[in-house]
Amino acid sequence: MTVGVIMLVHEAFDRAGQVARHWATNGCPVVIHVDKRVKRATYSRFMSDLSDLDNVKFCGRHRCEWGTWSLVAASQTASEVMLRSFDDVRHVFLASGSCLPLRPVEDLIDYLAERPMTNFIESVTTEDVPWTVGGLDAERFTLRFPFSWKRQRWLFDRYVSIQRRIRFKRKIPDGIVPHLGSQWWCLTRQTLSAILEDPERQTYDRYFKRVWIPDESYYQTLVRLYSTNIESRSLTLSKFDFQGKPHIFYDDHLQLLRRSDCFVARKIWPHANKLYDGFLSDAAKLMSGAEPNPGKIDRIFSKAVERRTKGRPGLLMQSRFPNEGWENGTTCAQYSVFEGFSELFEDFDLWLNRMVGARVHGHLFAPDQVQFASNQTVFSGALTDSAAVRDYNPRAFLTSLIWNTRGERQCFQFGPRDNQALNWFIAKDPNAQISVISGAWAVPLFNSNRNFSDIRREAARLQKIEAEHIDVLRSFYSKARVRIWTMADFVDNPMEPLQTIIDEIGVRSPHRLAEAPKMVNLEGFGQFLQNLKNQGMQPHLMGDFPAGADPVNNPRKARKPYLVK
Repeated sequence: MTVGVIMLVHEAFDRAGQVARHWATNGCPVVIHVDKRVKRATYSRFMSDLSDLDNVKFCGRHRCEWGTWSLVAASQTASEVMLRSFDDVRHVFLASGSCLPLRPVEDLIDYLAERPMTNFIESVTTEDVPWTVGGLDAERFTLRFPFSWKRQRWLFDRYVSIQRRIRFKRKIPDGIVPHLGSQWWCLTRQTLSAILEDPERQTYDRYFKRVWIPDESYYQTLVRLYSTNIESRSLTLSKFDFQGKPHIFYDDHLQLLRRSDCFVARKIWPHANKLYDGFLSDAAKLMSGAEPNPGKIDRIFSKAVERRTKGRPGLLMQSRFPNEGWENGTTCAQYSVFEGFSELFEDFDLWLNRMVGARVHGHLFAPDQVQFASNQTVFSGALTDSAAVRDYNPRAFLTSLIWNTRGERQCFQFGPRDNQALNWFIAKDPNAQISVISGAWAVPLFNSNRNFSDIRREAARLQKIEAEHIDVLRSFYSKARVRIWTMADFVDNPMEPLQTIIDEIGVRSPHRLAEAPKMVNLEGFGQFLQNLKNQGMQPHLMGDFPAGADPVNNPRKARKPYLVK
C-alpha cells in the first residue's frame, strides 16, 4: 500500500513537474489537475514532460479561482481519477504545485502505514477558529456567495449587505455541522470514497457551491460524517501573516524548514534553487524521523508577524503608515524641547551642548527655515533646512530626525512663532521632555524697535498661541515629561530649574551646575508689560513682574515649577 498525491497546478510548471517526478519515482502515484485558464500549449508541454511516468495521470480541468467552488471541484475530479486508477493507494494527499517534500517520501509512506485508518485534516467548528482574518466565520455557511470576492468585490459586498439587512439565512443540510480548516489534507481511501460516493452528495455539493471559500470547509465538514479517527491537523507546513496571506519560503529558510520536521511545506518560491536542490536530493535523508512539529518554528513566525505589524519603535513602514495608532511608539528615542530658553538666555544652545553633550538645534520649526545645529543646511539622513519640505509632513520630519540620530540626544527650541502642527504629537510622545518658560516670547518684542501698537497686536497673537499650546501640554492625553514655569518664577532663581532639566537629560558629570547661561538684560521689562496692560492687552503668561523692578538684581524667593508629568 502507498500514498497517492493530488497536485493542483496553475503556474511554475517546471517546478511542479520536478516535484511530481520526485513523488512518482519514489513510489507515490500522482494525479495532476491543471487550471483551465492555462494555455493549451503550456498544458500540452507539461503533459509531454511527464509522459514517461506510468504512475502520473492528468484529470479533467476546471477554471479555478480563489474562494470559489472550483477548487473543490478540481480536487473531486482528481480524487475520482486517483481512486479509480490506483488500487494500492491507501491515503490520498492533497498538495499544490508550490508544495515541496521536506523529508524522504519513504518517511511519509511509513508514517501513514503506521496509521492506516487516520485522517489528517484540520476540522474545527466555527466558534473555535482563530485564524480567519478579515473574513466571515459562521456567516459563510448561512449566506449565499454567488459573486467572486476578487473579481466582483463590489457585488460581493453589496450582496452580503443586502442579505444581512433582510436577515436572510440559508438552511444547512440536515446531519452536518459546519467545520473549517486548512484546504491541504490527507484522507484515507475509505473516507474519501465515502465522501465522493455519498447518495446525498448532490445535496451537499449544491449547498457548498454557495459557501464562501468552500475548499476550507467542504471536506472539513463532511469528514465528520464518515470517520471518527481524525487528527485535526495538516501534514503540510503552511504559515500565514496577519492579513491571512501565506508566507513564501525562500532559500534562506532552508534550516528553518529542516527544523520543522514536517513532511511537506508550501508556498515555495519557484526560484528557490537551494530549497528544491536540497530537499529533492539525497540530502533530504539527513532529516530526522521525528514527529512533525511546526511549533518549533512558530516563535520565529510570530516574531516576524510582530515585526511587520508593530515594527521598530519610531519607524513606520508602508504596511502601517499612515494608519493612526499602528506605530510602535511615535519616536525611537528621547529628545528635549525648550520653549522660551533661547529668548531668555544668550547662546543657550552652546551652553546646553557644553553641559550635556547633546546635539542642540535652534528652532527646527521656525517659519522661514529649519535651524539645524551649527547652521547646517543638510542634516543626518539628508534632511534639508527647507521649511516648505519640512511642512509637507512635519511629523515625518521629526520622526526621521530622531531615527537618523538615534544614540545621540536631540534638543531643539520651540515657541509660538513656530509651526504648531505637531503640538499634540509631541505632547502625546512619552519620549519628549518639554520645558517651558511661558511668556518668554515677549523678550524679543521688548528689545525690538517697532511701533508699540504693532508690538501689542503681535503680543496678543503670540500669547493666544502659547496659551493654546500650554492647554495641550496640560491635557489628560499628554504623555510627555512636561515642566512649565512662568517667566517671573524662572528668573527669580534660574539655577534650580536648570539643574532639574540637566539632571533629567543626563549630564556628563554628577556635580551640580557651576555656571548658568547668561541671561539677557531685562531692565525695564516690568514697565514694558505694564505698558501693554495700559494699551488694553493683558500679558498673563509672564507671571508677576512688578513695574519698574529689575528681576535679575532683585530676585524673589524661587517658586516650584508646574510639573505636568
